Amino acid sequence: MIRSLVKSAFQTGCLSVASEGLIHQVLTTRCYQSNDLVALAALNDEIRSGNIKREASAHTPLKFNALNHHH
Repeated sequence: MIRSLVKSAFQTGCLSVASEGLIHQVLTTRCYQSNDLVALAALNDEIRSGNIKREASAHTPLKFNALNHHH
């Protein structure tokens, strides 16, 4: 699920509010795989570099907490 949402963002150059919400839902339920986190890290890098835009407010920080967890 996460990888398909990330792929869509790469194809369109935009992370929709809906996709961002779905990503957060998947992360909250912890129903993801390690390669989903790799895809999220790549997406995060592209958003920070400005290559992919977010529909959500620029004042709302992008937080994928799972990227910060080290098990």
